[in-house]
Amino acid sequence: MTYNPVKLAKTSVLAFLLVFSASAMAQDGTIYPLKAPAEPNAISLGTGGVEGQKAPETWFRQWGDPMARNISTATLTPFLPAPGKATGAAVIVAPGGGFRWLSMDNEGWEVAKALADKGIAAFVLKYRLHPTPESLDEFSASMNQPRPAPTASSNTSPGATPPSRPQQDLSNQLADAEAAYALIQKRAREWGVDMDRLGMIGFSAGAGLTMHATLNSKTMKLAFIGPIYGGMGPVEVPKNAPPMFNAIASDDFLFRGQFGVVESWYKAGIPVEFHLYQNGGHGFGLGNPDRTSNRWFDAFMHWLDVNKFLKAQPKK
Repeated sequence: MTYNPVKLAKTSVLAFLLVFSASAMAQDGTIYPLKAPAEPNAISLGTGGVEGQKAPETWFRQWGDPMARNISTATLTPFLPAPGKATGAAVIVAPGGGFRWLSMDNEGWEVAKALADKGIAAFVLKYRLHPTPESLDEFSASMNQPRPAPTASSNTSPGATPPSRPQQDLSNQLADAEAAYALIQKRAREWGVDMDRLGMIGFSAGAGLTMHATLNSKTMKLAFIGPIYGGMGPVEVPKNAPPMFNAIASDDFLFRGQFGVVESWYKAGIPVEFHLYQNGGHGFGLGNPDRTSNRWFDAFMHWLDVNKFLKAQPKK
């Protein structure tokens, strides 16, 4: 094989520019338009649309990650373990985004793939959102508005809802979560899911939805929950609430030195594990470089193992 040094140099420069551009795009937080990716395995949940939603579903990229907004059709995407690797355990994964967009890769697909690699069937819930401006520029401007200052009573807001805003109506999102649970239950044998070991984890607003479903659903019987960097305010814990794994970083704007939800679980006598990491900020997904929060997924897997969620248990 012969090499053309001029062509090789041009190729190297082009590769450098592409990498540099991608890196700059990933680091500056600017919102870029993105063509909707193919979702061949997404299954419509048939829960209806969104009242007042005029703009179509669109995608954008921020911090290098694909995001979806104006979602009016909820879907569930299965990520199943390789044959012979499945444990029977399963998890519904709820991405975050303040109920105005969804971080589909960082807090959805990447997490689901990591779970499937551990033998856990994962199902990414793309739930309906509150409407946002159709124009990407207007949407970007609305995202850049200053966050209201926290108030003493604000910690009851679910997920990443800005503290001083009124409680959001999550009836659509709850219906989507319940439909996802029902679909998994219907196809449990096909997907190799043990319904006694089906849990739900969520990130930011997805953590809020996970908690909202735990506190309010009449049809979901989750085996465990994992709210990751969600709201930390106290809640009224149902008698049949599942064990909880909770993780957040101390430099997360949602933490604010509060342990309410953890204390609520502890006082209710229900198993709870809590990880307060030194750093990691908000929205770290599976992890950011050089942050102590990077090991939360390992801790979560160990917690599942110790609590016997990764192996079928004899029926009582």
